[in-house]
Amino acid sequence: MVEEITSMEEDFAKWYTDIVKKAELLDYSSVKGCMVIKPYGYAVWENIKSLLDSRFKATGHENVYMPMFIPESLLQKEKDHVEGFAPEVAWVTHGGSEPLSERLCVRPTSETLFCEHYANVIQSYRDLPKLYNQWCSVVRWEKTTRPFLRSREFLWQEGHTAHACAQEAIAETEKMLDVYADFCEDVLCMPVIKGKKTESDKFAGAVATYAIEAMMHDGKALQAGTSHYFGDGFARAFDIKFSDKNNELKYVHQTSWGVTTRLIGAIIMSHGDDNGLVLPPDVAPVQIVIIPVAAHKEGVAEKAAELKARLESRFRVKLDVSDNSPGWKFAEYEMKGVPIRLEIGPRDIADSRCVLVRRDTGEKSFVPLDRLEAEAERLLGELAESIYEKALANLKNRTYSCASVDEIIKTLCEKGDGFIKAMWCGDEACEDEVKEKTGVSSRCIPFEQEDLCDKCVCCGKPAKHMLYWGKAY
Repeated sequence: MVEEITSMEEDFAKWYTDIVKKAELLDYSSVKGCMVIKPYGYAVWENIKSLLDSRFKATGHENVYMPMFIPESLLQKEKDHVEGFAPEVAWVTHGGSEPLSERLCVRPTSETLFCEHYANVIQSYRDLPKLYNQWCSVVRWEKTTRPFLRSREFLWQEGHTAHACAQEAIAETEKMLDVYADFCEDVLCMPVIKGKKTESDKFAGAVATYAIEAMMHDGKALQAGTSHYFGDGFARAFDIKFSDKNNELKYVHQTSWGVTTRLIGAIIMSHGDDNGLVLPPDVAPVQIVIIPVAAHKEGVAEKAAELKARLESRFRVKLDVSDNSPGWKFAEYEMKGVPIRLEIGPRDIADSRCVLVRRDTGEKSFVPLDRLEAEAERLLGELAESIYEKALANLKNRTYSCASVDEIIKTLCEKGDGFIKAMWCGDEACEDEVKEKTGVSSRCIPFEQEDLCDKCVCCGKPAKHMLYWGKAY
């Protein structure tokens, strides 16, 4: 199996595709640009979903579900929003054999549906805030697709909230970005840069868009999550008003925020190696795989089953008693990124021990059976910390400061892809020129600003912000 994986140093894109297929995360579909998420891949998403959902509920959010179809007239109510999504919209024109009186959009996002609903259910300040989230799929007719990273239909969650004032809505926008950032770092073991998108790169219809940007192993950026502040623009378009405490009519202020199945792609490209996946323990479908060695010998299969029964109250455990050879099994579960492999054979049973092997380093530990649970817990924690530190080192080592466009070009040529930190005057024309000349796009204006110099990297005029640039997926 491993011999059939292209080395990431040889061809990173091919390596990624090989991993996706060989680890049995997904399969291709006859519907162009759409993917079949297989059980193992979907189990990763289920763990992501469960852990994120608990965080949303802990911050007071409730799950709802909106229709997947949006009438064209409803979509047209917010001009900037519809123009932003028009090229990606899929339309339903017939119901059965009959043409529809009005085209229906297959949701690319659900702002308009939530707005219609909020206009019906919000009357008083007592109805606020509305803190809703939905888990669903959306459709965007992408021209170029790649498994998990960009497909025509994908799974995601989209939070949509309504508030009595701008301050509350802005606080919500920033809070949910922090939820995403903490989740990526604590659960996915993936460091991120938090910041604000430039005006040209913000969400269609938003006043401001905030994002978390992660660096993949090859130095390219991946936008891992976004959070948007809408102000009262959507509320005015959809007439979402409420009576405040003084009985005066006011427009609500809204937010939206979301992450998608591209987080699975981020996990692959942040932690994987030439042997396959390396999964963070919290989202791994199987945290410990038990492989009996010489399973045909007396007592081995029984002891392996006993260990599974012990461990599965605290961990997600699989016991492989198939007739494949131990070596084949080792390669299979390395490919699938299972954090810990437990080996047990006749000699181990005689010595009342087992062997634990870490997926990330291949390090073996001989563990007394009476300390098994504690040692497994420790190793999972160490693995999570180790892969985070490795990803953080990659981020730091491939982040460069540049003072001119020529320096950006030279840095990328000599050192390869990475994040470029450079000062910017705030002019969109300069943003466009840097992209055209260097191939890197603006990623975000980080909250943690650095005063690298006082001049814009492009025009030399006084700088307003330090900006992260990079090539992105």
